[in-house]
Amino acid sequence: MAAPGVAAAAAHGMVARLLAVPAPSRRDDWLRQALQVAVELELATIPPYLCAWWSVRDRSDTVANLIRGIVTDEMFHMGLACNMLVAVGGRPRIASVTPEYPAPLPGGVRSNLTVYLSGLTRAYVRDVLMAIETPESPLPEPSAGPPTIGDFYDGLVTAFLDHRPELSVRGQMGQRIGPDELRPMRNLDDVVAAVEIIKEQGEGSSTSPEAPSSEATGGHREVAHYYAFAEIYHGRTLEEADGVWEFSGPPVPFPDVHPMGVVPRGGWPHPPREAATLLRRFDSAYGELLRDLEAAWQSADHGALNRAIKTMEQLEEPALALMEIPLGDGRHTYGPQFRPVAPDAGQPPSAGSGSRGRRA
Repeated sequence: MAAPGVAAAAAHGMVARLLAVPAPSRRDDWLRQALQVAVELELATIPPYLCAWWSVRDRSDTVANLIRGIVTDEMFHMGLACNMLVAVGGRPRIASVTPEYPAPLPGGVRSNLTVYLSGLTRAYVRDVLMAIETPESPLPEPSAGPPTIGDFYDGLVTAFLDHRPELSVRGQMGQRIGPDELRPMRNLDDVVAAVEIIKEQGEGSSTSPEAPSSEATGGHREVAHYYAFAEIYHGRTLEEADGVWEFSGPPVPFPDVHPMGVVPRGGWPHPPREAATLLRRFDSAYGELLRDLEAAWQSADHGALNRAIKTMEQLEEPALALMEIPLGDGRHTYGPQFRPVAPDAGQPPSAGSGSRGRRA
């Protein structure tokens, strides 16, 4: 049986309602609600980014490495959100709140956006990857509309600084995640720094698209996720000249990709035996990964966190195998559908009829 795809925190407009709460009322309960939404937001970005990464045929391609780095960042951001939630007395819910794609972002962030799963195309980069990371004010052009992820995190920081809750390190996790070190948050300075990392790695700052450098890059220039995806879309790197940022730098060649189709609502309908076996294997492992992540922060179980990281690495093999199996349309292939199943459960129900997948 598939895990529920919509939780209370994912209800339409939750973020807008949280941000509408007067500042004096944003106390511990408000922080716990908001941080649960933050956990769900970070979790929701990982499957679409993984599909984009896995679909690049050359695993050493520049674009593949770029997207892989973003996936690692999002895993780190989720860890930061979980630690913040535990610090204020909460316990992250993870296994029961994963979206069933296509789906909106949790909490009504970017409420006009539907996130779907597909292989990498320019349309997918623009309509999903860039749309998820859209800053409050993109440097090349202004933006307006529903709350952004940055708006939401700004509200969180303000609430922490206004309310100044007591923080506990009990149950927080420490773990190396890619180039970053997840550490317990002991004071408000740690919280503010964590939120700034999430915002600047994802969106950049209001004056620069550059993300904070890390030891993995030797301090070399890296742009925030939104602008990195935009470089893939525009086919050129973002460069500054006389205070103006433009996509006028060296070319970013679009890679050769597996033509994974768009996963339809309800999952792939009537997959052939080989695809069904791989989907069951993938979805079972994904369900195990989510349960281990939840156990890690629910019970301060470092072994569970290590198992989750190992399982994440093992998802690539069945995902790539699925992308070798053609759909019935003669143009596209299968790919992971990220529909977690419980232990010893069968494949989650798939749509009984309809399209065999469309392409962005």
